[in-house]
Amino acid sequence: MEEYHASRVTVRHALQQLQEEKLVHSQKGKGHFVSCPTAVQNLGQLLGLGESLSQTGMVVTSKVLALEEAPASPEVAEALNIEMNDRVTCLQRLRFINAQPASFNTSYFPVDIGRYLSEYDLERQDLFVLIEDRLGIELSTADLVMKIGKSDKSLAVRLGIEKGETVFEIERLTFDTKGSPVDFGILKGRSDTFQFHVRVPRW
Repeated sequence: MEEYHASRVTVRHALQQLQEEKLVHSQKGKGHFVSCPTAVQNLGQLLGLGESLSQTGMVVTSKVLALEEAPASPEVAEALNIEMNDRVTCLQRLRFINAQPASFNTSYFPVDIGRYLSEYDLERQDLFVLIEDRLGIELSTADLVMKIGKSDKSLAVRLGIEKGETVFEIERLTFDTKGSPVDFGILKGRSDTFQFHVRVPRW
């Protein structure tokens, strides 16, 4: 009101219109906040986040939080078909859509793939594109398991949400054309930022 010399009624009407267009949302007792963009991903095709949103005008970037070798946990070892405590490359990234935090991704790679990742721009390039175009590994399929969970304090801070808010979790195991596992990823994202689409046959 002070900045634009507008009346309370005008501001309230403007906020109502923005809310109807899902550009802002209100929280009782706190005020109005800019809504995160909604990304619609097609689960019927193996695409990275940047690839799937490339035609929408949304800008996808990442912040690398960690890139290091570590011993494989039982879960990671089983996924990548290696022995427990074998060395793997762990990549942790915070993904942004239009500069808004959208998901926290942890990816595990066999070291013969992971050792090359530090040579490339992991903040602006999709991993799938990098693996295929730079490393010459042709990807084929991926197994996905989707879950609903609650954000802990650390995840909430990273995603800019409240502790205990609902988040989606995706476990994704990606294979090359020879059937070898290439990437085991665990994605945790804001439930208000993503929608998923898949077409399934009747039979």
